[in-house]
Amino acid sequence: MRSDDDSRSGGSVQMPRQAVTMQDIADRVGVSKALVSMVFRRVAGPSAETRKRVLEVADELGYRPNRTAALMSLRRTHLVGVMADIRNSFHAEMVEYLVAAADENGYEVVLGALTPTHAEQKVVDTLLDFRCEALILLGTELDTDVLDALGERLPVVVVGRRVGDSSVDVVRTADGKGIGTVVDHLVELGHRQITHLSGGAGTIAADRRSGYSRAMRRHGLDVDVVEGDFTDNAGTVAAHTLLERSQLPTAVIAANDRSAIGLISELRSRGVRIPEDVSVAGYDDSFLAQLAHIDLTSVNQQPREQAATAVDAVIERLDRGRTESIATVLRPRLVPRRTTGPAPAPVEGSRSDVS
Repeated sequence: MRSDDDSRSGGSVQMPRQAVTMQDIADRVGVSKALVSMVFRRVAGPSAETRKRVLEVADELGYRPNRTAALMSLRRTHLVGVMADIRNSFHAEMVEYLVAAADENGYEVVLGALTPTHAEQKVVDTLLDFRCEALILLGTELDTDVLDALGERLPVVVVGRRVGDSSVDVVRTADGKGIGTVVDHLVELGHRQITHLSGGAGTIAADRRSGYSRAMRRHGLDVDVVEGDFTDNAGTVAAHTLLERSQLPTAVIAANDRSAIGLISELRSRGVRIPEDVSVAGYDDSFLAQLAHIDLTSVNQQPREQAATAVDAVIERLDRGRTESIATVLRPRLVPRRTTGPAPAPVEGSRSDVS
């Protein structure tokens, strides 16, 4: 007699399909299970031909790796912790590239979001609680001694910031030179009154400020700095400061794109034309800068290359045995757009009020 279950299934009971194992793949290819495991873990050893054949057979058999079991057996997590400021559009772009680069190397990213309620140390502690094998810290301002202590525990890559002698790896662009290219660009356009909207007291902001000052002195121009930070509100406040002066500068270089956009928005709301009255440039070449209605002159930091280099540094530490710290400095690239143009003709006396 058939059971009700048999009747509903048409008289046959569907048995669960047995999962394909690495041993099945090894038997089909004619190699050891250990060699198949090496292929899936992407470690050195198997030839390119063997790797190709193993992956082809795995695809034919419908193999799905048991990632949890594999990681438990290795006592590894293959997790890379990434700390990023979720309000920073450049960091968001970097995270996208970091995830892709990590995935290509058999690692997963755990994102630690830096927010007003989650300071850097708290984010780092959370990533460590997740048993991340390495940390990639975007734009960190942690003290060097804190970074050194972290570097003694696990591989740490600092992205975007200059760090002195340390146990951590560094990947960054030459911020000073990047800002210098903006000064050169504006001078070529005839500007002589060029103001810098600073990014605050951190290391990254300091490098950009010093790069601006060096370039201005190189051209024989007066240094003019308006203090700020990396937020759009800093740009708004800076606009008010500049509008209170008897004469506006002909150009402003902001420490990043967010503050530059805040500056542009406020100046335009007060009737200042960009770039006819004041040219404005930012830094980061974020997706905001590239929007058609903004079209901000900015400095590209090669985020894809920085991400790939940072992940490579992690892999070299975890899988290839490197122990000495390294620092990679990439060359930034100026991207001129519509927010910068020729300097306006000089006007004698005070400027007219802007409503």
